[in-house]
Amino acid sequence: MFADADVVRRVHWSDPLAAAHLSVALASLPICEYVDVVCVGTDRSTGDSLGPFIGSALVKHQEKGLLPPNVSIYGTIHQPVHALNLADTLAEIKAQNKRSTIIAVDACLGRVKSIGFISIKRGPLQPGTGVNKQLPAVGDYHIIGVVNAAGFLEHAVLQNTRLSLVLNMAEVITESLILYLTNHSSQAEVALGPFSLL
Repeated sequence: MFADADVVRRVHWSDPLAAAHLSVALASLPICEYVDVVCVGTDRSTGDSLGPFIGSALVKHQEKGLLPPNVSIYGTIHQPVHALNLADTLAEIKAQNKRSTIIAVDACLGRVKSIGFISIKRGPLQPGTGVNKQLPAVGDYHIIGVVNAAGFLEHAVLQNTRLSLVLNMAEVITESLILYLTNHSSQAEVALGPFSLL
């Protein structure tokens, strides 16, 4: 787990300005010309499907020409990035030999009072820690959504997470990424007024 100092922004999905807050926070970070968004998760678990839903939504925008060509998306409902292929996905990105910023996206478990919160953090994501898996770290930055409570039978907890919560959080994170990636974060700044990271 990362210290609070690594948190760039933390919002609840139900905040009407959640996507704008997250977009402006992303815009405050140093980013390379190329951006790889790696959405980690699986379609086999309700709670762990947050990343794949976001990836699928971003790919739809990409197919419509609504995302810039310097953005690559990995991990969708139909082609998820999960424990079995994460290392291969990272190798594929590295093999492209381009200077890119990787933004990882994943669901996580947390305290009960943190359910529904979305955080942008500096540094790599450590996927699988909530279910005691050792997986490669991924990302220069990462976005996590707390979908349920940690502490006991994590696999069962993820499996029994409410899909409505996952979809609501996926919609907010997708909107924030689209705002940021399409260079419309200035609109978010107008909506928010004066902005402070913390």
